[in-house]
Amino acid sequence: MFGGKWKSRVVCVLNEKGTLRYSSIRKEMTNITDAVLATTLKELIADDMIQRQQYDEIPPRVEYSLTEKGKSVVPILQNICQWAGAYHTVDNEHAMTQCQTCDYNN
Repeated sequence: MFGGKWKSRVVCVLNEKGTLRYSSIRKEMTNITDAVLATTLKELIADDMIQRQQYDEIPPRVEYSLTEKGKSVVPILQNICQWAGAYHTVDNEHAMTQCQTCDYNN
């Protein structure tokens, strides 16, 4: 469910920021292409980790947020960050803000 490097990052962004539109998620992510982000979002939706809410407006508005299942994985991801922080030096200058605020620094 969390193969690759982007799924856990999307979950962390939505956990920290709450409900976001596609463009806001894109701004929070670094070095991700639109195709990869779109695919990642579709896979997370299929796995019931995030939900997609589409509003019938002009222009159309679509928002993404974590499901209860998605929220339940956050402590696991934080534990992985904590473990990684004990054994790996992170370049905080280029890390996502969500990674910088992870509990591994405590």
